[in-house]
Amino acid sequence: MSHSQHPIELLRFNTCGSVDDGKSTLIGRLLYDSKSLMEDQVEALEKSAAITGGGMINLANLTDGLRAEREQGITIDVAYRYFATPKRKFIVADTPGHVQYTRNMVTGASTANLSIVLVDARQGVIEQTRRHTYIAALLGIPHLVIAINKMDLVDWKQERFQEIRDEIEDFLPKLDAFRDVKFIPISALNGDNVVDASKHTPWYEGPALLAHLETVHIASDWNLKTFRFPVQWVNRPNDPTDKTLHDFRGLSGQIASGIIRKGQQVVVLPIGIKTTVKDIWNYDRALPEAFCPQSVTLCLEHDIDISRGDMIVGLENLPGRSADLSARVCWMHMRPLTPGKKYFLKHNTQTVQAVVTQIENKINFDTLETEPAPTALAMNDIGGIRIKTAKPLVFDGYATNRLTGSFILIEQGTNATVAAGMLSAPTEAVTPEYSDFTI
Repeated sequence: MSHSQHPIELLRFNTCGSVDDGKSTLIGRLLYDSKSLMEDQVEALEKSAAITGGGMINLANLTDGLRAEREQGITIDVAYRYFATPKRKFIVADTPGHVQYTRNMVTGASTANLSIVLVDARQGVIEQTRRHTYIAALLGIPHLVIAINKMDLVDWKQERFQEIRDEIEDFLPKLDAFRDVKFIPISALNGDNVVDASKHTPWYEGPALLAHLETVHIASDWNLKTFRFPVQWVNRPNDPTDKTLHDFRGLSGQIASGIIRKGQQVVVLPIGIKTTVKDIWNYDRALPEAFCPQSVTLCLEHDIDISRGDMIVGLENLPGRSADLSARVCWMHMRPLTPGKKYFLKHNTQTVQAVVTQIENKINFDTLETEPAPTALAMNDIGGIRIKTAKPLVFDGYATNRLTGSFILIEQGTNATVAAGMLSAPTEAVTPEYSDFTI
């Protein structure tokens, strides 16, 4: 593929907001107005509009998949939808609004480039607005859109839009997280400023929502400075008919960050052996270089004992290595987190035993301040904890690298995922006393 034929960029985004703020309607409107629906979906929508009378298409039905929750008018699970315009492809996660579903938002937003927080123009900024904006910041989502919805119900008043904007801009510096924040006045129900610019907002000079989603700059969201390659599996092809593959031994996985070139020196951790990349394979062809988030197979110059869970890294900006970790977690289980219990901690491609030794603080979403030393974290609480692992992890701080800085905690016995966590930056890097490879 020549450079002029670059694949269309993919933008992952999530929508969040309080119940009835219009998240599902907004996504339905994006899908409907950008002509991303199949004909049968449009027919079904129009049929349901005819049945309910009033003739208004219920766009929310596109994302609210489960009938029971449709009847209550709420979204429980995370609904993913895929759509595309000539400029970009999109994967959107419609995440629930209820406080008790904070954990679903953490799941749906963990891979997003951009987060849309909906605010009802009549209600303004509420606890949920702060909670969702905080989680987007905590998860390291670089781009934020505050969509002030239902502007038609406040007569498109610029003063109301400005009031809400001022209140949010007041607490954004506390979060110190986003590369850019956009405020857009919309009516998801009527389509104003969603796909097409609205005649009701002559005072608003910015783009409609879709135009912003198509053009927001995401190429630099990836960390290309530090090379990290968690090994997923050791690739030994088992094809008796192909003699050339008998001695092939590659290491397969997804590049978590950075760029790797043929001939580049790397370090294999945790053993700390330095070697050189001999070949980079992608499916069936050799590449001169590869970069995140590509999935590739690396062949190394030396035959080193490497297994799943090891990490191959570049020589600059080394990761940390420790069994004593500090992290922020979103607690996801009905039973509260109390110190002293053992869990499995899954980090990249490896799973280790771990124990939570201390709960250091908890976030108060009314003030966005931290409350020190809570006795427990209840479901959907977010707080700082300390963890001791059975063997040291090789990791980065989440702020530096979302992939090598995140983990989940799994309950032993039930295998339930009980927490999603973001690691603090390591206090010291791996000591660079590599043994050069000697045979």
